[in-house]
Amino acid sequence: MLRDWQYDGALVQLHPGDLGWFWRFGAEATAAAVRTWSRDGRILAVGLLDHPKLLRLAVAPDARRDEELAQRLVEDVTEPERGVLTEGKAHVDASMCALVQDLLCKDGWKADEPWTPLRHDLAEPAKDPGVRIEVIGPERAHVRTAVQRAAFDGSTFTDERWHAMAAGLPYADARCLVAYDDQGDAVAAVTVWSAGPGKPGLLEPMGVHREHRGHGYGTAITVAAAAALRELGSSSAIVCTPSSNAGAVATYESAGFQRLPEIRDQYRVA
Repeated sequence: MLRDWQYDGALVQLHPGDLGWFWRFGAEATAAAVRTWSRDGRILAVGLLDHPKLLRLAVAPDARRDEELAQRLVEDVTEPERGVLTEGKAHVDASMCALVQDLLCKDGWKADEPWTPLRHDLAEPAKDPGVRIEVIGPERAHVRTAVQRAAFDGSTFTDERWHAMAAGLPYADARCLVAYDDQGDAVAAVTVWSAGPGKPGLLEPMGVHREHRGHGYGTAITVAAAAALRELGSSSAIVCTPSSNAGAVATYESAGFQRLPEIRDQYRVA
């Protein structure tokens, strides 16, 4: 269902790969973090509590002008007793549904800092990344997790969490890649998530080892990510990064991604 809602030309929204990446915390935690909105037995919207203060949404394409659904979504995220978001400051990513955004704005929610989505059409083969790329399996999970921790300050991505992620349903259509330099050191990593043939695939996350930045490895691993998604049948590759992270935006562009219009979360003050 969430896979069916992904299509080229759509605004960026919750992707099956977002659930897959969250699955590193385990199946029970993932199930507890998912919210759905239904009518007459049909699911019309899905949300993922990335943490207790951030809800990321996807809305069925034919329900994005549904005023009743939009009103219910806004009421549910605005009233803490409904159990969607906790009290105090909170964020909602509803960038795919202008109606929900407008209602949140009328209710006093503010636009947060911009994010830049980028897209790479995969009709043509990707160029050679120029470095050795390894597809990571269970026996090499420690390499993937080590690069993640070296790329992101405060990362808690352990071998145990990699195995939990890989055991999740979304990982059946995913790959973890690691790039190596000429000395054989692991320098960058990415996880890519397919939503099925002919659907946009997602990069989440991509990072370069802090001791190996400035040598083009981010571009190389991103090129490899696009190639991997093409092999999985994806029609395009998508990624989203804070607009303030100019280096990341430039890296994706150098790998052949094209900028899309900026998006913003909505937030309420505490």
